[in-house]
Amino acid sequence: MTTFLRILHYLRGYRMRLVAAALCSACVAGLTAAYAWLVRPVLDGIFIEKDQSLFIILPVALLCVALLKGLFAYGQAYLMSYVGNHIVANIRQQLFDQLVRLPLRFHDVNTSGRLVSRVMNDVNQMANAIPNVLKDIFQQGLTFLAMIGVVFYQNWKLATVLIFVLPISGYALVRIGYRLRRLATRGQVFMGDMASALKEAFVGIRIVKAYGREEEEGERFGKSNTSYMRASMKSAQLSALASPLMESIGVSGVAIIIWYGGHLVISGAMTPGAFFSFLTAMFMAYAPVRRLAGANSSIQMAIAAGQRVFEVLELENEIDEDRGRKPLRPIAQTVEFQNVSFCYEGNSEPALVGVNVKVRFGEVVALVGSSGSGKTTLVSLVLRFYTPTKGAILIDGQDIRDVTLASLRRQIAIVSQETVLFDETIQTNIAYGRVDASENEVIEAARAAHAWEFIERLPMGLETVVGENGVRLSGGQRQRLAIARAILRDPPLLILDEATSSLDSESERLVQEALANLMKDRTTLVIAHRLSTIQHADRIVVLDRGRIIETGTHSELLRRNGMYKKLYRTQFQELAVESLMT
Repeated sequence: MTTFLRILHYLRGYRMRLVAAALCSACVAGLTAAYAWLVRPVLDGIFIEKDQSLFIILPVALLCVALLKGLFAYGQAYLMSYVGNHIVANIRQQLFDQLVRLPLRFHDVNTSGRLVSRVMNDVNQMANAIPNVLKDIFQQGLTFLAMIGVVFYQNWKLATVLIFVLPISGYALVRIGYRLRRLATRGQVFMGDMASALKEAFVGIRIVKAYGREEEEGERFGKSNTSYMRASMKSAQLSALASPLMESIGVSGVAIIIWYGGHLVISGAMTPGAFFSFLTAMFMAYAPVRRLAGANSSIQMAIAAGQRVFEVLELENEIDEDRGRKPLRPIAQTVEFQNVSFCYEGNSEPALVGVNVKVRFGEVVALVGSSGSGKTTLVSLVLRFYTPTKGAILIDGQDIRDVTLASLRRQIAIVSQETVLFDETIQTNIAYGRVDASENEVIEAARAAHAWEFIERLPMGLETVVGENGVRLSGGQRQRLAIARAILRDPPLLILDEATSSLDSESERLVQEALANLMKDRTTLVIAHRLSTIQHADRIVVLDRGRIIETGTHSELLRRNGMYKKLYRTQFQELAVESLMT
């Protein structure tokens, strides 16, 4: 009930439409009750008392009731659908906004497929329920009350039989509803697993086909699909049980009423018209009860989905964490790592241990080391994707944990080893970090990254849609677009995570020239596997298992005969072998 009331909390912004819908529902309920009430004058006045004037009055009255009821029913259905669909759209938008603002550690433990399932499937469960449920609660609830009024008006003694039947029906509904909610929760979990398997198979479709794993991926998807189907069937079984169960309970009450009411008519204590009016109202009251019983199934599924949605909405996001923090001033002096240690959640082995580095403004510092040495983790901490387990990162003497994320990340541009492009135009992808950039500025950034030479050859130029993650472009083209995006952002702090890894020798030379110009008068952290690209760095920091083991320039490190020299010699030999093979 708490979750359902929280869903209804979103109704506050639609008070006027709700009032109008409630008035329409009240009119529909009253006009429906009029049908039952008119049974008495029809039977007693026309068939028993033979009053011929009622032959004209009653048909006209019935026609007017039908027309008015149809008009108000349309108004009520439209208004409630409007409110319900707008509420669902608001919840879906709020959920998406929350998900993109949650810390990276949340996304590390929740697959994108499961998150997509929450945004789409969980909210769709609410979407399927809210408009119809709101309509039924208003209309069917008021109709039921109106019919109960007619029933008590005709004979209060007979009406008391219904009062005893209602608690039995209510108990049955509560028990079925509790079970339905549990099944709906399980079903949504299975739906998330299914969405995750689906997304991973499609994203990695080239690997799936290359390794001939279509059948295995089908089996993997089939497990989640079967589990979801079984949960859905159990829910359908319970939902199907609700209606006949309610009918059986209702018929038991009807049998008693017919037996007792028949005796009242025979004894003259009740007219036939009053009795049939009572029966009509009772049967018409049963219809709203059945509709509400059906709505209960939808309510339980909506509650189960709502619990999963609100579970995410209640998490503390990055905006919540930033409250009370001050903006970071423009970077002008140093970026300093003071005894920084970090361990990923769920890992016993630390990724960084006691890192101490001070990077001066305008300095180019390269981070090198074997895979898993902590290079990418270190720059992730600068972006505050994660928070150090120990120690602190200071920018111009200010702890980055004390500044707002927006002001911090606004001054950083990153070119990642894994190029990320969106299924949008080339212009949109380059201007992603500066949406206010003009077309000329985008073109200049593309020229600086040596991307314009292939862009201008495309039929649509800057308006070319690159496909999901740039699938319509080569690896080198994607990388150059990412570099153009960083150039356009023009930040004081630049992070290059193997920025030239996907380029051929000629493109690499051109991009290195562009990056050299970009690095002027700004602080640059370079993650490099190819040591030939960082020989001119002001300083090279060598990491091994999360610890700094060497620091110096390229020539200094070669003279020390340490790990850097070993890495450099190994790569030099590999390049020599490659050149001989070609």
